[in-house]
Amino acid sequence: MQTVLVANRGEIAVRIIRTCKKLGLRTVAVYSENDERSLPVRLADESVCIGPRPAEKSYLNIDTILAAAKAYRADLLHPGVGFLSENDAFAAACAEAGVVFIGPAPETMRMLGDKEAARRVMLANGFPVVPGSDGTVESLKEALSVARTIGYPLMIKAAKGGGGKGIRIVEDAAALERELPLVRREAQQAFGDGGVYLEAYMPESRHIEVQILADTHGNVLHLGTRECTLQRKNQKLIEEAPAANVPAETICAIEQTAVDIARAVGYQNAGTVEFLLSKDGRFFFMEMNARIQVEHPVTESIYGLDLVKAQIQVALGHHLRVPQESLVPRGHAIECRINAECPAEQFRPSPGVLSGVSLPGGYGVRIDSGYAVGDEISPYYDSMVLKLVAHADDREEAIRLCSAALTELVIDGIEHNADFARAMLADADFRAGIAHTKWIEQTFLPRYLRGRP
Repeated sequence: MQTVLVANRGEIAVRIIRTCKKLGLRTVAVYSENDERSLPVRLADESVCIGPRPAEKSYLNIDTILAAAKAYRADLLHPGVGFLSENDAFAAACAEAGVVFIGPAPETMRMLGDKEAARRVMLANGFPVVPGSDGTVESLKEALSVARTIGYPLMIKAAKGGGGKGIRIVEDAAALERELPLVRREAQQAFGDGGVYLEAYMPESRHIEVQILADTHGNVLHLGTRECTLQRKNQKLIEEAPAANVPAETICAIEQTAVDIARAVGYQNAGTVEFLLSKDGRFFFMEMNARIQVEHPVTESIYGLDLVKAQIQVALGHHLRVPQESLVPRGHAIECRINAECPAEQFRPSPGVLSGVSLPGGYGVRIDSGYAVGDEISPYYDSMVLKLVAHADDREEAIRLCSAALTELVIDGIEHNADFARAMLADADFRAGIAHTKWIEQTFLPRYLRGRP
Protein backbone atom coordinates (compact mmCIF):
# COMPACT_ATOMS: atom_id res chain seq x y z
CA MET A 1 0.00 0.00 0.00
CA GLN A 2 1.37 3.40 -0.98
CA THR A 3 1.60 6.17 1.60
CA VAL A 4 0.70 9.85 1.18
CA LEU A 5 2.05 12.41 3.62
CA VAL A 6 -0.36 15.35 3.93
CA ALA A 7 1.75 18.46 4.48
CA ASN A 8 -1.03 20.78 5.61
CA ARG A 9 -3.76 21.26 8.21
CA GLY A 10 -7.47 21.99 8.59
CA GLU A 11 -10.07 21.58 5.90
CA ILE A 12 -7.75 20.83 2.98
CA ALA A 13 -5.90 18.15 4.98
CA VAL A 14 -9.23 16.45 5.75
CA ARG A 15 -10.23 16.73 2.09
CA ILE A 16 -7.01 15.01 0.95
CA ILE A 17 -7.17 12.28 3.60
CA ARG A 18 -10.73 11.35 2.61
CA THR A 19 -9.80 10.98 -1.07
CA CYS A 20 -6.74 8.90 -0.15
CA LYS A 21 -8.96 6.55 1.84
CA LYS A 22 -11.21 6.18 -1.19
CA LEU A 23 -8.17 5.23 -3.28
CA GLY A 24 -6.87 2.76 -0.71
CA LEU A 25 -3.82 4.86 0.13
CA ARG A 26 -2.29 5.05 3.61
CA THR A 27 -2.12 8.57 5.05
CA VAL A 28 0.23 10.35 7.42
CA ALA A 29 -0.88 13.70 8.84
CA VAL A 30 1.66 16.21 10.08
CA TYR A 31 0.70 18.63 12.83
CA SER A 32 2.07 21.40 15.00
CA GLU A 33 1.84 21.20 18.79
CA ASN A 34 -1.23 23.46 18.53
CA ASP A 35 -3.04 20.90 16.32
CA GLU A 36 -2.30 17.71 18.24
CA ARG A 37 -6.00 16.79 18.62
CA SER A 38 -7.17 18.17 15.26
CA LEU A 39 -9.58 16.40 12.90
CA PRO A 40 -6.90 15.56 10.28
CA VAL A 41 -4.85 13.86 13.00
CA ARG A 42 -7.87 11.84 14.10
CA LEU A 43 -8.71 10.77 10.53
CA ALA A 44 -5.25 9.88 9.21
CA ASP A 45 -3.79 6.38 9.57
CA GLU A 46 -0.78 7.84 11.33
CA SER A 47 0.34 11.29 12.45
CA VAL A 48 3.53 13.02 13.46
CA CYS A 49 4.30 16.29 15.24
CA ILE A 50 6.58 18.50 13.18
CA GLY A 51 7.16 21.37 15.60
CA PRO A 52 5.69 24.13 17.77
CA ARG A 53 2.75 26.36 16.89
CA PRO A 54 4.50 29.02 14.72
CA ALA A 55 4.09 28.01 11.08
CA GLU A 56 7.71 28.79 10.25
CA LYS A 57 8.73 26.16 12.81
CA SER A 58 6.23 23.54 11.68
CA TYR A 59 4.12 23.77 8.51
CA LEU A 60 6.80 25.83 6.74
CA ASN A 61 9.75 23.74 7.96
CA ILE A 62 10.88 21.80 4.88
CA ASP A 63 13.57 19.76 6.65
CA THR A 64 11.22 18.56 9.39
CA ILE A 65 8.43 17.66 6.97
CA LEU A 66 10.79 15.69 4.75
CA ALA A 67 12.24 13.94 7.78
CA ALA A 68 8.71 12.86 8.66
CA ALA A 69 8.15 11.66 5.10
CA LYS A 70 11.31 9.56 5.31
CA ALA A 71 10.51 8.18 8.77
CA TYR A 72 7.03 7.10 7.72
CA ARG A 73 8.17 5.87 4.30
CA ALA A 74 5.87 8.17 2.35
CA ASP A 75 5.75 7.53 -1.38
CA LEU A 76 3.90 10.75 -2.17
CA LEU A 77 3.38 14.13 -0.54
CA HIS A 78 0.38 16.41 -0.99
CA PRO A 79 1.09 20.05 -0.05
CA GLY A 80 -2.57 21.20 0.04
CA VAL A 81 -3.07 24.98 -0.24
CA GLY A 82 -1.07 27.78 1.36
CA PHE A 83 2.06 27.09 3.41
CA LEU A 84 4.53 25.28 1.09
CA SER A 85 2.07 24.38 -1.69
CA GLU A 86 3.67 26.75 -4.23
CA ASN A 87 7.24 26.59 -2.91
CA ASP A 88 9.49 25.36 -5.72
CA ALA A 89 12.35 24.66 -3.29
CA PHE A 90 10.05 22.31 -1.37
CA ALA A 91 9.00 20.51 -4.55
CA ALA A 92 12.65 20.14 -5.56
CA ALA A 93 13.59 18.86 -2.09
CA CYS A 94 10.82 16.25 -2.32
CA ALA A 95 12.22 15.02 -5.64
CA GLU A 96 15.72 14.85 -4.19
CA ALA A 97 14.38 12.85 -1.24
CA GLY A 98 12.62 10.40 -3.55
CA VAL A 99 9.10 11.51 -2.58
CA VAL A 100 6.60 12.24 -5.35
CA PHE A 101 5.35 15.82 -4.97
CA ILE A 102 1.67 16.00 -5.95
CA GLY A 103 1.85 19.11 -8.08
CA PRO A 104 3.75 20.63 -11.02
CA ALA A 105 7.49 20.41 -11.62
CA PRO A 106 9.72 22.66 -9.47
CA GLU A 107 10.92 24.70 -12.46
CA THR A 108 7.32 25.41 -13.52
CA MET A 109 6.44 26.48 -9.99
CA ARG A 110 9.51 28.69 -9.87
CA MET A 111 8.54 30.55 -13.03
CA LEU A 112 4.86 30.91 -12.13
CA GLY A 113 5.64 31.94 -8.56
CA ASP A 114 7.70 34.86 -9.85
CA LYS A 115 4.98 37.19 -11.10
CA GLU A 116 7.52 39.22 -13.07
CA ALA A 117 8.88 36.14 -14.85
CA ALA A 118 5.38 34.79 -15.53
CA ARG A 119 4.38 38.11 -17.01
CA ARG A 120 7.37 38.06 -19.38
CA VAL A 121 6.48 34.55 -20.55
CA MET A 122 2.88 35.56 -21.25
CA LEU A 123 3.96 38.62 -23.20
CA ALA A 124 6.48 36.58 -25.21
CA ASN A 125 3.73 34.15 -26.19
CA GLY A 126 1.23 36.85 -27.15
CA PHE A 127 -1.23 36.30 -24.30
CA PRO A 128 -3.25 39.32 -23.08
CA VAL A 129 -1.62 40.81 -19.99
CA VAL A 130 -2.71 43.80 -17.89
CA PRO A 131 -0.58 46.87 -18.82
CA GLY A 132 2.23 47.41 -16.32
CA SER A 133 5.96 47.63 -15.71
CA ASP A 134 8.27 45.39 -17.74
CA GLY A 135 9.70 43.97 -14.52
CA THR A 136 10.24 44.93 -10.91
CA VAL A 137 10.70 48.62 -10.17
CA GLU A 138 13.92 49.25 -8.31
CA SER A 139 13.40 52.83 -7.14
CA LEU A 140 10.74 55.45 -6.53
CA LYS A 141 12.04 57.41 -9.51
CA GLU A 142 11.55 54.41 -11.80
CA ALA A 143 8.11 53.71 -10.32
CA LEU A 144 6.96 57.28 -10.93
CA SER A 145 8.21 57.12 -14.51
CA VAL A 146 6.37 53.84 -15.19
CA ALA A 147 3.23 55.21 -13.53
CA ARG A 148 3.20 58.17 -15.90
CA THR A 149 3.22 55.73 -18.81
CA ILE A 150 0.48 53.34 -17.67
CA GLY A 151 -1.57 55.95 -15.79
CA TYR A 152 -3.47 56.02 -12.50
CA PRO A 153 -5.07 54.28 -10.68
CA LEU A 154 -2.58 51.44 -10.52
CA MET A 155 -1.60 48.56 -8.28
CA ILE A 156 1.68 47.92 -6.53
CA LYS A 157 2.08 44.14 -6.41
CA ALA A 158 4.62 41.83 -4.79
CA ALA A 159 6.62 39.99 -7.46
CA LYS A 160 6.57 36.78 -5.38
CA GLY A 161 3.12 37.39 -3.91
CA GLY A 162 -0.07 35.41 -3.57
CA GLY A 163 -3.17 34.96 -1.42
CA GLY A 164 -4.13 38.63 -1.67
CA LYS A 165 -1.03 39.85 0.21
CA GLY A 166 1.40 42.48 -1.03
CA ILE A 167 -1.12 44.45 -3.10
CA ARG A 168 -2.02 48.15 -2.80
CA ILE A 169 -4.10 50.38 -5.09
CA VAL A 170 -2.84 53.94 -5.48
CA GLU A 171 -4.67 56.86 -7.06
CA ASP A 172 -1.85 59.34 -7.61
CA ALA A 173 1.90 59.98 -7.35
CA ALA A 174 1.71 60.99 -3.69
CA ALA A 175 0.02 57.70 -2.80
CA LEU A 176 2.58 55.77 -4.85
CA GLU A 177 5.43 57.44 -2.95
CA ARG A 178 3.73 56.66 0.36
CA GLU A 179 2.71 53.06 -0.33
CA LEU A 180 5.71 51.74 -2.29
CA PRO A 181 7.97 51.15 0.75
CA LEU A 182 5.06 49.64 2.68
CA VAL A 183 4.38 47.05 -0.01
CA ARG A 184 8.10 46.28 -0.27
CA ARG A 185 8.19 45.65 3.47
CA GLU A 186 5.06 43.51 3.43
CA ALA A 187 6.38 41.48 0.48
CA GLN A 188 9.70 40.88 2.23
CA GLN A 189 7.98 39.72 5.42
CA ALA A 190 5.40 37.51 3.71
CA PHE A 191 7.42 36.05 0.83
CA GLY A 192 11.07 36.67 1.65
CA ASP A 193 11.42 38.93 -1.40
CA GLY A 194 10.74 42.67 -1.43
CA GLY A 195 10.51 42.99 -5.22
CA VAL A 196 7.41 44.75 -6.54
CA TYR A 197 6.01 45.68 -9.93
CA LEU A 198 3.28 48.02 -11.13
CA GLU A 199 0.10 47.09 -12.92
CA ALA A 200 -2.81 49.14 -14.23
CA TYR A 201 -5.89 49.00 -12.00
CA MET A 202 -9.14 48.46 -13.86
CA PRO A 203 -12.16 49.60 -11.82
CA GLU A 204 -15.30 47.47 -11.80
CA SER A 205 -13.51 44.45 -13.21
CA ARG A 206 -14.28 40.81 -12.44
CA HIS A 207 -12.11 37.88 -11.38
CA ILE A 208 -12.63 34.85 -13.64
CA GLU A 209 -10.52 31.72 -13.42
CA VAL A 210 -10.21 28.44 -15.31
CA GLN A 211 -9.46 25.06 -13.76
CA ILE A 212 -6.75 23.15 -15.63
CA LEU A 213 -5.80 19.48 -15.49
CA ALA A 214 -2.65 18.33 -17.30
CA ASP A 215 -0.86 14.99 -17.20
CA THR A 216 2.77 14.05 -17.85
CA HIS A 217 1.94 12.80 -21.35
CA GLY A 218 1.02 16.12 -22.97
CA ASN A 219 -2.73 16.04 -22.36
CA VAL A 220 -4.26 19.32 -21.14
CA LEU A 221 -7.92 19.77 -20.20
CA HIS A 222 -9.95 22.63 -18.83
CA LEU A 223 -12.89 22.26 -16.47
CA GLY A 224 -14.62 25.51 -17.25
CA THR A 225 -14.73 28.82 -15.46
CA ARG A 226 -15.18 29.94 -11.88
CA GLU A 227 -16.31 33.38 -10.77
CA CYS A 228 -14.24 34.62 -7.82
CA THR A 229 -15.21 38.29 -7.94
CA LEU A 230 -16.70 38.60 -4.45
CA GLN A 231 -13.61 39.53 -2.45
CA ARG A 232 -12.72 41.63 0.55
CA LYS A 233 -9.15 42.92 0.72
CA ASN A 234 -8.28 40.54 -2.13
CA GLN A 235 -9.58 37.54 -0.14
CA LYS A 236 -12.33 35.51 -1.83
CA LEU A 237 -15.58 35.05 0.10
CA ILE A 238 -18.05 33.57 -2.38
CA GLU A 239 -17.20 31.63 -5.55
CA GLU A 240 -19.40 30.07 -8.20
CA ALA A 241 -19.13 27.91 -11.29
CA PRO A 242 -19.56 28.55 -14.10
CA ALA A 243 -19.03 32.33 -14.34
CA ALA A 244 -22.38 34.10 -14.76
CA ASN A 245 -23.43 36.91 -17.06
CA VAL A 246 -20.46 36.55 -19.43
CA PRO A 247 -21.01 36.13 -23.20
CA ALA A 248 -20.51 32.56 -24.42
CA GLU A 249 -17.86 33.64 -26.94
CA THR A 250 -15.86 35.33 -24.16
CA ILE A 251 -16.07 32.22 -21.99
CA CYS A 252 -14.80 30.06 -24.87
CA ALA A 253 -11.93 32.45 -25.53
CA ILE A 254 -10.93 32.53 -21.83
CA GLU A 255 -11.03 28.72 -21.57
CA GLN A 256 -8.93 28.23 -24.71
CA THR A 257 -6.42 30.86 -23.58
CA ALA A 258 -6.05 29.04 -20.27
CA VAL A 259 -5.30 25.76 -22.07
CA ASP A 260 -2.81 27.51 -24.35
CA ILE A 261 -1.07 29.07 -21.34
CA ALA A 262 -0.81 25.70 -19.60
CA ARG A 263 0.76 24.20 -22.73
CA ALA A 264 3.13 27.14 -23.14
CA VAL A 265 4.59 26.70 -19.64
CA GLY A 266 4.63 22.89 -19.79
CA TYR A 267 2.21 22.63 -16.89
CA GLN A 268 1.43 19.28 -15.21
CA ASN A 269 -1.17 18.36 -12.55
CA ALA A 270 -4.06 20.59 -11.38
CA GLY A 271 -3.70 24.35 -11.69
CA THR A 272 -5.76 27.48 -12.09
CA VAL A 273 -5.30 30.29 -14.61
CA GLU A 274 -6.71 33.56 -13.27
CA PHE A 275 -7.99 36.37 -15.49
CA LEU A 276 -9.22 39.90 -15.02
CA LEU A 277 -12.39 40.63 -17.03
CA SER A 278 -12.68 44.37 -17.62
CA LYS A 279 -15.90 46.34 -17.69
CA ASP A 280 -15.65 46.62 -21.50
CA GLY A 281 -15.42 42.84 -21.95
CA ARG A 282 -11.68 42.44 -22.49
CA PHE A 283 -9.84 39.81 -20.45
CA PHE A 284 -6.24 39.73 -19.24
CA PHE A 285 -3.98 37.10 -17.64
CA MET A 286 -3.29 37.80 -13.95
CA GLU A 287 -1.49 34.72 -12.65
CA MET A 288 -1.47 30.93 -12.60
CA ASN A 289 -1.80 29.15 -9.26
CA ALA A 290 0.30 26.00 -9.26
CA ARG A 291 -1.86 24.03 -6.82
CA ILE A 292 -5.41 23.01 -5.99
CA GLN A 293 -7.61 26.00 -5.09
CA VAL A 294 -9.77 26.48 -2.00
CA GLU A 295 -12.75 26.94 -4.33
CA HIS A 296 -12.23 23.68 -6.24
CA PRO A 297 -15.50 22.09 -4.92
CA VAL A 298 -17.70 24.24 -7.18
CA THR A 299 -15.89 22.83 -10.22
CA GLU A 300 -16.15 19.30 -8.85
CA SER A 301 -19.88 19.79 -8.33
CA ILE A 302 -20.71 20.75 -11.90
CA TYR A 303 -18.30 18.33 -13.60
CA GLY A 304 -18.69 15.33 -11.28
CA LEU A 305 -14.92 14.86 -10.89
CA ASP A 306 -12.73 14.48 -7.80
CA LEU A 307 -9.88 16.91 -8.48
CA VAL A 308 -7.72 15.65 -5.61
CA LYS A 309 -8.07 12.11 -6.99
CA ALA A 310 -7.04 13.44 -10.42
CA GLN A 311 -4.02 15.16 -8.84
CA ILE A 312 -2.85 11.91 -7.27
CA GLN A 313 -3.41 9.91 -10.45
CA VAL A 314 -1.44 12.41 -12.54
CA ALA A 315 1.39 12.37 -9.99
CA LEU A 316 1.48 8.58 -10.34
CA GLY A 317 1.89 8.91 -14.11
CA HIS A 318 -1.65 8.06 -15.22
CA HIS A 319 -3.06 9.38 -18.50
CA LEU A 320 -6.00 11.79 -18.60
CA ARG A 321 -8.22 9.62 -20.75
CA VAL A 322 -11.30 11.85 -20.66
CA PRO A 323 -11.67 13.80 -23.92
CA GLN A 324 -12.37 17.54 -23.61
CA GLU A 325 -15.67 17.26 -25.51
CA SER A 326 -17.05 14.84 -22.90
CA LEU A 327 -16.47 17.33 -20.06
CA VAL A 328 -19.85 19.02 -19.98
CA PRO A 329 -20.84 21.06 -16.90
CA ARG A 330 -24.13 20.29 -15.20
CA GLY A 331 -26.01 23.02 -13.39
CA HIS A 332 -24.55 25.75 -11.21
CA ALA A 333 -22.61 25.67 -7.91
CA ILE A 334 -21.92 28.33 -5.28
CA GLU A 335 -19.41 28.15 -2.42
CA CYS A 336 -19.44 30.33 0.70
CA ARG A 337 -16.39 30.48 2.93
CA ILE A 338 -17.52 30.59 6.56
CA ASN A 339 -14.88 32.32 8.63
CA ALA A 340 -14.52 32.94 12.36
CA GLU A 341 -14.98 36.70 12.22
CA CYS A 342 -17.52 39.43 12.96
CA PRO A 343 -18.36 41.46 9.80
CA ALA A 344 -20.32 44.09 11.77
CA GLU A 345 -17.19 44.93 13.78
CA GLN A 346 -14.71 45.45 10.94
CA PHE A 347 -14.37 41.68 10.54
CA ARG A 348 -12.91 41.28 13.99
CA PRO A 349 -11.40 37.76 14.34
CA SER A 350 -13.40 35.41 16.56
CA PRO A 351 -11.27 32.42 17.54
CA GLY A 352 -12.60 29.95 20.08
CA VAL A 353 -13.83 26.43 20.77
CA LEU A 354 -16.76 25.07 18.76
CA SER A 355 -19.25 24.27 21.51
CA GLY A 356 -22.02 23.22 19.15
CA VAL A 357 -22.50 22.71 15.42
CA SER A 358 -25.60 21.89 13.38
CA LEU A 359 -24.87 21.48 9.69
CA PRO A 360 -27.33 21.81 6.80
CA GLY A 361 -27.81 18.90 4.44
CA GLY A 362 -30.00 17.51 1.71
CA TYR A 363 -29.57 16.99 -2.01
CA GLY A 364 -27.05 19.40 -3.52
CA VAL A 365 -25.51 20.63 -0.24
CA ARG A 366 -21.86 19.87 0.58
CA ILE A 367 -19.86 20.86 3.65
CA ASP A 368 -16.04 20.75 3.67
CA SER A 369 -14.52 21.42 7.09
CA GLY A 370 -11.47 20.61 9.15
CA TYR A 371 -13.26 20.89 12.50
CA ALA A 372 -15.83 19.16 14.70
CA VAL A 373 -17.55 20.02 17.98
CA GLY A 374 -14.95 20.59 20.69
CA ASP A 375 -12.22 21.66 18.27
CA GLU A 376 -10.57 25.06 18.56
CA ILE A 377 -10.48 27.68 15.82
CA SER A 378 -6.99 28.94 16.55
CA PRO A 379 -6.07 32.62 16.30
CA TYR A 380 -2.72 31.58 14.85
CA TYR A 381 -3.86 30.09 11.54
CA ASP A 382 -6.44 30.69 8.82
CA SER A 383 -9.87 31.59 10.22
CA MET A 384 -11.95 29.50 7.80
CA VAL A 385 -14.25 27.13 9.68
CA LEU A 386 -15.90 25.45 6.70
CA LYS A 387 -16.95 25.76 3.08
CA LEU A 388 -20.63 25.45 2.25
CA VAL A 389 -21.31 24.43 -1.35
CA ALA A 390 -24.72 24.37 -3.03
CA HIS A 391 -25.25 22.71 -6.42
CA ALA A 392 -28.53 23.01 -8.35
CA ASP A 393 -29.93 22.96 -11.88
CA ASP A 394 -29.36 26.68 -12.51
CA ARG A 395 -27.91 29.78 -10.84
CA GLU A 396 -31.15 31.08 -9.33
CA GLU A 397 -31.91 27.71 -7.77
CA ALA A 398 -28.33 27.42 -6.48
CA ILE A 399 -28.65 30.85 -4.84
CA ARG A 400 -31.90 29.82 -3.12
CA LEU A 401 -30.42 26.49 -1.98
CA CYS A 402 -27.25 28.13 -0.69
CA SER A 403 -29.25 30.79 1.19
CA ALA A 404 -31.49 28.14 2.77
CA ALA A 405 -28.45 26.10 3.83
CA LEU A 406 -26.87 29.17 5.43
CA THR A 407 -30.08 29.74 7.37
CA GLU A 408 -29.89 26.17 8.73
CA LEU A 409 -26.23 26.47 9.70
CA VAL A 410 -25.61 26.80 13.46
CA ILE A 411 -22.13 27.28 14.91
CA ASP A 412 -21.85 27.98 18.65
CA GLY A 413 -18.76 29.19 20.50
CA ILE A 414 -17.56 31.69 17.89
CA GLU A 415 -18.94 34.48 15.74
CA HIS A 416 -18.97 33.91 12.00
CA ASN A 417 -19.93 35.47 8.66
CA ALA A 418 -22.83 33.23 7.54
CA ASP A 419 -25.43 36.04 7.82
CA PHE A 420 -23.11 38.33 5.86
CA ALA A 421 -22.82 35.73 3.10
CA ARG A 422 -26.60 35.24 3.01
CA ALA A 423 -27.10 39.00 2.69
CA MET A 424 -24.74 39.06 -0.30
CA LEU A 425 -26.65 36.24 -1.97
CA ALA A 426 -29.86 38.24 -1.56
CA ASP A 427 -28.43 41.47 -3.02
CA ALA A 428 -29.81 42.59 -6.39
CA ASP A 429 -26.33 43.35 -7.78
CA PHE A 430 -25.12 39.84 -7.01
CA ARG A 431 -28.25 38.23 -8.46
CA ALA A 432 -27.84 40.29 -11.63
CA GLY A 433 -24.20 39.23 -11.95
CA ILE A 434 -22.88 42.80 -12.04
CA ALA A 435 -20.68 42.86 -8.93
CA HIS A 436 -16.96 43.62 -9.28
CA THR A 437 -13.85 42.88 -7.19
CA LYS A 438 -14.25 46.01 -5.03
CA TRP A 439 -18.04 45.75 -4.80
CA ILE A 440 -18.06 44.38 -1.25
CA GLU A 441 -15.93 47.18 0.17
CA GLN A 442 -17.30 50.03 -1.94
CA THR A 443 -20.98 49.14 -2.24
CA PHE A 444 -22.22 46.16 -0.29
CA LEU A 445 -20.53 46.56 3.11
CA PRO A 446 -21.85 50.12 3.70
CA ARG A 447 -25.30 48.90 2.64
CA TYR A 448 -25.06 45.91 4.97
CA LEU A 449 -23.95 47.99 7.96
CA ARG A 450 -26.73 50.55 7.42
CA GLY A 451 -29.29 47.77 7.54
CA ARG A 452 -28.17 46.46 10.93
CA PRO A 453 -29.76 47.58 14.20
